[in-house]
Amino acid sequence: MSTAYTSQSNQTTTTAAVKNGVIAGLGGGLIFGIMMAMMGMLPMVGMLVGQESSIVGFIVHMAISAFFGAVFGLLAARYLQGWTQTLIAGVVYGIIVWVIGALVMMPLLLGMNEMVLQIGQAQWMSLAGHIIFGLVTGGIFIWLNQR
Repeated sequence: MSTAYTSQSNQTTTTAAVKNGVIAGLGGGLIFGIMMAMMGMLPMVGMLVGQESSIVGFIVHMAISAFFGAVFGLLAARYLQGWTQTLIAGVVYGIIVWVIGALVMMPLLLGMNEMVLQIGQAQWMSLAGHIIFGLVTGGIFIWLNQR
């Protein structure tokens, strides 16, 4: 009987972590998305699905943000405690997402293989946005978990 309760409790905890992570990722994605819109970067994100459109790019960006938020939620719920750890982890996570997404996956998916792991002015701006994404995602996540 105790095992069933523990299993149900773990499932609820995992579900809450994913839900809170998605919400936090959407919050971080919204802030980063506004920055991307101001820099004219959303049409390039739209090209990931073959549509050079700011609106499509924003939708794709938000879907990606929700996914990475869910992953952050799973990791943070399991390993982090408190505001400081979660915010620092959010910044580190944003940097990891930048490397995976902006420096590797984006160039590969857009057929710009020669740009993989290349860093120029656009990539530095992207890094700043990803750090803000991670910081906001971490902040929203810990706030949701503590209320």
